[in-house]
Amino acid sequence: MQGSERTKIGPVLMAAAAACGLGACNTAGPVLTTGSIPGHAAPMAVSDADRDCLGRAMYFESNRSDEQGLIAVGTVVMNRLENAIFPGGICAVVGQPGQFAAGVLTKPMQEKDLQKVADAADAVLAGERHPQVGKAMYFHTAGRHYPYTNMHYVAVAGGNAFYEKRDTRTAKPAAPASIPTFAAASMVAAP
Repeated sequence: MQGSERTKIGPVLMAAAAACGLGACNTAGPVLTTGSIPGHAAPMAVSDADRDCLGRAMYFESNRSDEQGLIAVGTVVMNRLENAIFPGGICAVVGQPGQFAAGVLTKPMQEKDLQKVADAADAVLAGERHPQVGKAMYFHTAGRHYPYTNMHYVAVAGGNAFYEKRDTRTAKPAAPASIPTFAAASMVAAP
């Protein structure tokens, strides 16, 4: 997303964040995010609570050092939202036991990070997705290795390795999937 596009989106969410956390004002009706961005997913109508849940997942699951890490986690949440194997609604997806960081929905967030998180959450709700995460619905801390052959790694961002689960029952046995390196992931330009 270009800086000028973010400037149009950020102040709306930041006003909500300043008034009531990241967006947990619990307004009566859904809040429509700003218009769609060409080549991105359609914008979503969400409640303040859903916006808060998305921002919290992005905040607590990425290392918060860069915007792309936040967007990557947000992409996974949105991918799960679109898949029937996960519960419906952003807060249900983020609050699903054993899927995201413990306390993700209740821990306090540092005020100095609210602007960055609000901007990133608003961008995801407006349709921005991490280009390398694609349709991946899973991630774990980068640098950890697991013996499973069904993990197809697609990106490393924000201290996490993102992967798709592949069905290995019908495929020929292959060497274990390798995890993309930080250098390889950062060399791919964002759209």
